[in-house]
Amino acid sequence: MKKIEAIIRTSKFEDVKTELKKVGIDFFSYWEAAGIGNEHMNIHHSYRGTVYDTQYISRIFISIVLKEANASKAINTIEKAAFTGEVGDGMIFCYNIEESVRISSGARGEASTAGPGDTI
Repeated sequence: MKKIEAIIRTSKFEDVKTELKKVGIDFFSYWEAAGIGNEHMNIHHSYRGTVYDTQYISRIFISIVLKEANASKAINTIEKAAFTGEVGDGMIFCYNIEESVRISSGARGEASTAGPGDTI
């Protein structure tokens, strides 16, 4: 089994979600994240006399655990859907998962990653 983690632009999240669903990956976790990247930009913006620090870059962090055979498909899909060609498009990481257990059924290993309607 593999764990895919991706950090992408917030503006590309809907595209990534839609494309993952098209290839049969319809269950994953995500959350908002902020970080400091290599983009060179003005880190202080002023609005109505108040200065805001904008050095933190808003991103979405995606986490997917799936069968090893589907890892390349997930990586390629995220890469294409999140691409803008500009610095700051994000990163994708792939890890080996040694064990997983579905708490509700006790299923272990790859059987634990399959959900209702799972086509991958």
